[in-house]
Amino acid sequence: MKSKKLWFFVLVMALVVFVSSYRLDAYISRPGDAYELSPLVEVDGRDEDDAGTLSLMTVTMFNATPALYVMAQFQEGYKVLDPEQVRSPHESDEEYNVRQLKLMSDSQVNALQVAFEEAGKPYEVLSKGVFILNVLEDGAAAGILSPGDRLLEIDGQAYGSMEEFLDYLSGKKVGDEVELVIERDERTITQKVTLAPLPTEPERAGIGISFVEDKEIETTPNVTIDSDTIGGPSAGLMFTLEILNQLLDEDITHGYDIAGTGTMESDGTVGRIGGIDQKVIAADRADIDIFFAPDDEADSGSPSNFDLAVETAEESGTDMEIVPVTDIDAALDYLSELSPR
Repeated sequence: MKSKKLWFFVLVMALVVFVSSYRLDAYISRPGDAYELSPLVEVDGRDEDDAGTLSLMTVTMFNATPALYVMAQFQEGYKVLDPEQVRSPHESDEEYNVRQLKLMSDSQVNALQVAFEEAGKPYEVLSKGVFILNVLEDGAAAGILSPGDRLLEIDGQAYGSMEEFLDYLSGKKVGDEVELVIERDERTITQKVTLAPLPTEPERAGIGISFVEDKEIETTPNVTIDSDTIGGPSAGLMFTLEILNQLLDEDITHGYDIAGTGTMESDGTVGRIGGIDQKVIAADRADIDIFFAPDDEADSGSPSNFDLAVETAEESGTDMEIVPVTDIDAALDYLSELSPR
């Protein structure tokens, strides 16, 4: 009898371990948190006496297990996502994380540029070479380069744009050797790579990487942003507003707790993001007063970010004001008309 009870206990424990730890080929996303930006952004000599707050919103994502999959069916704001809804094809978890952090970095460059233009302050955007997002498994650089590397030079020459970089490679053929200077973990490394056919274009020789142009911005006054653990481009609008609020003597919040979401392009345009319904839920839980939502042109048959945000707010019964924005000027125009709290 004791033996049967022991075996039953072992089986139950094995089942518990399985349903709680076995990784399914899916992800779970849920409403995240509101992060007040003032502690994350510091403009030298910044205005310190603002009464309100500006916050970015997050969505939390993790690998699905059987237990989490079942729970997600009954929890408000939880979603089950297929891998292709999260990662690009053939993209590893590491490459996905690198891409998200790079998107966040680029959004900050745009936010700084737009905020300093609005404030009439000086800045300069500089090229830092090419940022490697992923390395093709069968490509020439497999095992040599890594996601997150910065490619600074090829054959002793730096390039100021991706076009110049691609033009140089276009003159190479399969079997040619190139010498690369890369930056990895704040170290400069020299590597030689023998060019190989590109998987998608066998007639062309390439390094076998996907990449984006890497930029940085120098501003006066200097701005420090601490967001190493937050990925994605969706905080661009809110970073822009926080930087501008610290640059200006006035309090653009007028004492309100304000959150929102949306990418920020270098021309001030606010772009569409994913998970806005989950961010509205998170903002409501954080007692936010005003929520900025991109008023984008949605694809046929799907709601815009703003429409989905309004629908979610109505379903939750929140008193939070949902405000549509197409660009930075729309957000600033709305804020300028607020009565001080």
